[in-house]
Amino acid sequence: MAPNRVLRKVGVVGYGRLGQSLVSHLLAQGSDLGLELVFVWNRDPARMAGSVPSSLQLHDLTALGERHPDLVVEVAHPKIIHESGAHILRHANLLVGSPSALADQSTQQQLLDASHRWGHAVFVARGALWGTEDISRLDAAGGLQSLRVTMATHPDSFRLEGPLATARSTGPRTVLYEGPVRGLCPFAPRNSNTMAAAALAAPSLGFDNVIGVLVADVRLLRASLQARDPPLLRPHLHPGSHPTAAHFCPGCTFQKLPPFTVKHTGSSPRPCSPCGSLYLSVTSLSVSHST
Repeated sequence: MAPNRVLRKVGVVGYGRLGQSLVSHLLAQGSDLGLELVFVWNRDPARMAGSVPSSLQLHDLTALGERHPDLVVEVAHPKIIHESGAHILRHANLLVGSPSALADQSTQQQLLDASHRWGHAVFVARGALWGTEDISRLDAAGGLQSLRVTMATHPDSFRLEGPLATARSTGPRTVLYEGPVRGLCPFAPRNSNTMAAAALAAPSLGFDNVIGVLVADVRLLRASLQARDPPLLRPHLHPGSHPTAAHFCPGCTFQKLPPFTVKHTGSSPRPCSPCGSLYLSVTSLSVSHST
C-alpha cells in the first residue's frame, strides 16, 4: 500500500458463502486494494464465531453508523434491503447483492428517497447477467421492444417460497414460472436476482414487462467445482474520488439522481440446500429490438 493512502471503509452484511468469501478477501488483501473491513453483520451471529475477529462483528445493524463505513455490501437476503436499506443509506453507499428486493415498489422508492436525502448512491450487482451494458444502451436508444430471461437449474438448487414452494417437476425439464419478473421475485428471492438485474438494466420495460422464465432441469449435471468469487470491490472505491455513478460504471446508469447502477460481480455454482452440493445453472437472454 502506498504511504499515506486513505483506506475506504467497507461493511459486509451477510455471512453466507459469498459473504465469507468477501470477508476473507478483505482481511487478506484489503489494504492492497485500498479497502478496510470495518464490520461484518449476520442474522445469526454464531456463524461468525471463530472466523471473524470479534472487533469486526456487528451485532446490531442499526448501529452501523458507529463504524463510519463508506460502502456497505449486502450479500444476505432481500429482506435486509426491505428492512434496513434506507437506514444503511443514511450512513454509506449501498451495494445491493439481492436486486430481487427492488421488485417491491415501496422498497425501491424508499431507497431512492434515502439516496436523495443523504447523498449516498445505490449500486446493484448484476451477478450472472452478461450483456448488461448492451441491454442498457439499446434501451436508452429506444430500440428495446422485449426482454426475456430464462434460468434453468437443477431442482435441488431452488429455494422457493409461497405457491412456488410446492411446485414439482413433471419431467426432465419443467417450467415453474413464466411471466413478469415482478411476480416471480417475491416467491424466488434467491433465484431471480439475475432477472431483477435485467429489469433494472431496461427501465423502459422494467419489472412488469421483462419476462422471467424459471426452469427446473434434472439433466443439469452436478459440477465438481470450488466457488471462488473475484474481488468485488476493486472497481468501486478509489481513495480521493467521489463515489458518483459515472465513476463506478460509465454509461450504465438506469435512473437519474440517483441511479441504480448494475456492476458485474462474478457468479458461482448454486449450492443445493439439503446437501451443499454444487449444481450448474444456465441463464439465457432473448432480446427483441428495432433498428
